[in-house]
Amino acid sequence: MLRLMKKHTRPPVNEILIGDCIAHMNALPEGSVDMIFADPPYNLQLEGDLLRPNNSKVDAVDDDWDRFDSFATYDSFTRDWLSAAKRLLKSDGTLWVIGSYHNIFRVGAQLQDQGFWMLNDVVWRKTNPMPNFRGRRFCNAHETLIWCSRDKNSKYRFNYEAMKALNDDLQMRSDWLLPICTGRERLKVNGQKAHPTQKPESLLHRVILASTEVNDLILDPFFGSGTTGAVAKRLRRNFIGLERDAGYAKIAAERIAKVTAVDDPELVSTPAKRAQVRIPFGNLVERGILQPGTVLVDQRRRFSARVRADGTLTTGEAKGSIHQVGAHVQKAPTCNGWQFWYTEVKGALVPIDTLRQKIRAEAP
Repeated sequence: MLRLMKKHTRPPVNEILIGDCIAHMNALPEGSVDMIFADPPYNLQLEGDLLRPNNSKVDAVDDDWDRFDSFATYDSFTRDWLSAAKRLLKSDGTLWVIGSYHNIFRVGAQLQDQGFWMLNDVVWRKTNPMPNFRGRRFCNAHETLIWCSRDKNSKYRFNYEAMKALNDDLQMRSDWLLPICTGRERLKVNGQKAHPTQKPESLLHRVILASTEVNDLILDPFFGSGTTGAVAKRLRRNFIGLERDAGYAKIAAERIAKVTAVDDPELVSTPAKRAQVRIPFGNLVERGILQPGTVLVDQRRRFSARVRADGTLTTGEAKGSIHQVGAHVQKAPTCNGWQFWYTEVKGALVPIDTLRQKIRAEAP
């Protein structure tokens, strides 16, 4: 799974490449990646040790990879890796980048300068953030993710229905309340954190499920402890990890080797509704699933309508499609008839959309 630098004629799928991320990206085939998740150095500019009130040292990020000589140096680094990332993305690909207040605004400006198209900024609110031990600022309880398409005209993927389902059938908002990586999920070596900024799998689960499909290829240029690869493998997506620290790369490889992919691709597939086979309501009548004369009602049985042989509904005073009649009885401008109308099956009310899904499941 681990590989050193070389020129690639095809993407090295499900491998970790060791070395400089920009050099590796420049060696990968153009337009070969569906999504990029990037967790670049935050350039925290820490000066001296960070201490708790009892004078014990806080395990903060003080590694060499997070140190840059100046903002100009950091901006140059950001420009270079984003330029390489844009070359690798497919025309309809998307990029996620996460950061703190130290770097995310500088990264955001570079994204716009290079022609990426902003889709959302997402606030990850941490349920268990590290306190501000010095008591001189607010407790820093969030990080920011920027989600963008390769350019303004990209027909990017967004699995809206999957995100709504993940959120108890409510539209997913751009503020995500999730815990930081702790407990058994936190990787350790000799009792110490294996990586200081290991991201929780719950965060990557949401990111990957939101903007990819089964077998898509995800690039993580700052692979670290391999959270992106672990979640991608579980959800039956492919990954390429770039990591300059061989020690981190080894930890990530061992971690991912222990992950088992979900056995049935259907369980992790996120097809958009518009990509599904269109099933007219009339098909239910033609196939005898609903007979002419069947009475449909809303979930609370306030309204009713009868099915006609041509796949329309009638209430006696109005006739039309399932959507038109549903809107009419509610005195509403629009209505999704598939979700509004129910039929009785063995004494229980069943939404007609359930009947549509049975036909759709039979489609090749």
